[in-house]
Amino acid sequence: MSNGQHQTLAGVTPHLTIGEKRAKEAIDFYKAAFGAEQVMEPHMAEDGERITHAHLHINGGSVMLNDDFPEYGEAAGKPAAVTLHLHVDDADAWFSRALKAGATETMPLADQFWGDRYGQVTDPFGHRWSIGAPVKQS
Repeated sequence: MSNGQHQTLAGVTPHLTIGEKRAKEAIDFYKAAFGAEQVMEPHMAEDGERITHAHLHINGGSVMLNDDFPEYGEAAGKPAAVTLHLHVDDADAWFSRALKAGATETMPLADQFWGDRYGQVTDPFGHRWSIGAPVKQS
């Protein structure tokens, strides 16, 4: 849907604020790390430098993001206490792709007691992502 069409959103959609005028960089990272697709071209602020709104699809779900706007009370601090979870078909492939794109491993990928292969990474903007898939049966 990168041609500007809108879709109906349901459920909870994370909306990330990216600091230091790095929202464009974040979009490029999410494309490389998680196969994100742009739903539409980002809306730019009047300053022509910051993104006011971007909408991505990642693994079938929506993620929205923007640069921070401290002048409107929306300053980006260090993200904390939130983990964005990706339930995927192949945790090893997704985890490897994220690391190759520049994510930092924060919890090694391993088979977990609840039956998933699961690990966590932190993106270059401070957001934590968990990646999990059912353990493959031999």
